[in-house]
Amino acid sequence: RALRLAGGRSRCEGRVELEQEGTWGTVCDDGWDIPDADVVCRQLRCGHAVRAHGNAAFGRGQGPILRDEVGCQGHERDLWECPATLEHDCSHKEDAGVVCSEHQEWRLSGGRDGCAGRVEVFFRGTWSTVCNSTWYEMEATVLCRTLGCGDALQRPSFGHTLPGKMVYLCGSLQPSLAECQWTFNKSAPCYQSGAAGVICNGT
Repeated sequence: RALRLAGGRSRCEGRVELEQEGTWGTVCDDGWDIPDADVVCRQLRCGHAVRAHGNAAFGRGQGPILRDEVGCQGHERDLWECPATLEHDCSHKEDAGVVCSEHQEWRLSGGRDGCAGRVEVFFRGTWSTVCNSTWYEMEATVLCRTLGCGDALQRPSFGHTLPGKMVYLCGSLQPSLAECQWTFNKSAPCYQSGAAGVICNGT
């Protein structure tokens, strides 16, 4: 009864894959909607669904297509409890995917290219800025590497103009900022802070 998300940028985003008798397969997007995606997100401890994707948005899977016309109400404990048809007329170009609220992704905006600018994080369905109160060389380097932009050269400061604020603190060089310590929308660490920026040495 295992479940996972594949092809996304974190464990809380991607193509829905189920395991049945030792084989991993996918779910067809016919009838795939937010209540179905909600059950997946909750089962994976990834919060709630912010998007339900079809058309193999996270790439085409392999193996059997194990579910079609999934019809969750949204309160089920796992995807297997939801009514679905086992017969399908689908191919992997219709693989279903989800983005859950606990998924984090990052972008740099306002710079010359995608490797420079103000740090913005997509989390719980909205884009937010990052407080520079703990934005040091380590945090900036983790982000540059995650974005495929090399290492951090400079850390300019910007203004906060988005609704939320995120704080990161990395004790070591983690694979992504989501694996560092973080807090969202707590006022104390952000008090009088600017919005973090970074100029990476890659382009």
